[in-house]
Amino acid sequence: MSAAPHKRHRGVVALAAATTTTAAIAGVMLLTNSDEDAPADGRRPKAPPATTQITRTDLVRSKTVDGRLDYAQRRAVKSPVAGTLTKAAEPGRTLSPGQRLYERDARPVVLLYGSTPMFRAMKVGDHGPDVLQLERNLRELGFGPRLSADTRYDEATKAAVKAWQKSLGIVDANGEIGRGDIVFQPGPVRVISADAALADTVGPDSTVLTIASTQPVVRASLDKADRALAARGTKVDVTLPSGGTVRGKVSGTAAPGGSASAGQETAAGSGTAPSQDGGVEVEITLDDGGTLRPKDQQGTLSVKFVSERRKNVLTVPVEAVVALREGGYGLQVVQGTGTHLVRIQTGLTADGRIEISGTGVTEGTKVGAAEQ
Repeated sequence: MSAAPHKRHRGVVALAAATTTTAAIAGVMLLTNSDEDAPADGRRPKAPPATTQITRTDLVRSKTVDGRLDYAQRRAVKSPVAGTLTKAAEPGRTLSPGQRLYERDARPVVLLYGSTPMFRAMKVGDHGPDVLQLERNLRELGFGPRLSADTRYDEATKAAVKAWQKSLGIVDANGEIGRGDIVFQPGPVRVISADAALADTVGPDSTVLTIASTQPVVRASLDKADRALAARGTKVDVTLPSGGTVRGKVSGTAAPGGSASAGQETAAGSGTAPSQDGGVEVEITLDDGGTLRPKDQQGTLSVKFVSERRKNVLTVPVEAVVALREGGYGLQVVQGTGTHLVRIQTGLTADGRIEISGTGVTEGTKVGAAEQ
């Protein structure tokens, strides 16, 4: 049977760019009973104004925004006791156990490993997990190799601490730990910024340094309308300044420039961090563990949030889809000088193309399309 002309509803095209065709056209088309596969306007079909082909490809529905490189688990380092800042680690430096974060009143404040924050001074007779952390660090640093790593601060612990203090150049080494002498962190840290200047008075209410883990992350801001993409696990493609592309996923939300006190674990995604306009800043973890070249650590990154992906599916331009009068959608298949309609099922729409399936729908088939 010879095919007939039909009206390609241009409203379908505009709506399909934002969502699937099925959802976009629902409620828009006026459906009535008619002959099988008749077009929406009821006229007899004729040759289409343009043609295209059914192709097989990957479809990705996405949103692309600018991003920037950062480091995970930002937090502020504050001095638990008041004093004068006499030295501080430089921004960009990576510190490991035994190295100095800063000096207060010319006394070093040293990074050690541990999950329990520094919450008190320590001396002989004390017990607790902080003592155990201290002893483990002393052994790793080579002080008191026969020191028993337990929760007791005894004379052996005091002797090891005194030897360590002397190695740091502390004049009044006494084998006791002052409350502000140590900052415990879970692992090595990167200094993000120096927030106090030399000779400034520092204390519990002022930030000395901002630090983070050494794991690179990407931060990007999403508008209010796109906040659904901030869900943990949303896949992301990141284009680097060097031109390479790495994949990652949303690990959570982050307050813009936000930080938590040193020693506190700050898990991304622990809460929503809305901006003033109702948007949100997200933190993205890279799939390859975050190994980046120096060139990639500068400049703006392009971040593509992938909300849905279909691999190796049949697609046509959205302009090729025909709204059938009796409901559903079809394609005008072109064979020689004739045409006929075939019913299709639609799926994901992205970048002007739509996923299709149905009987007789094959790759390479020529179909009609509306003029651009």
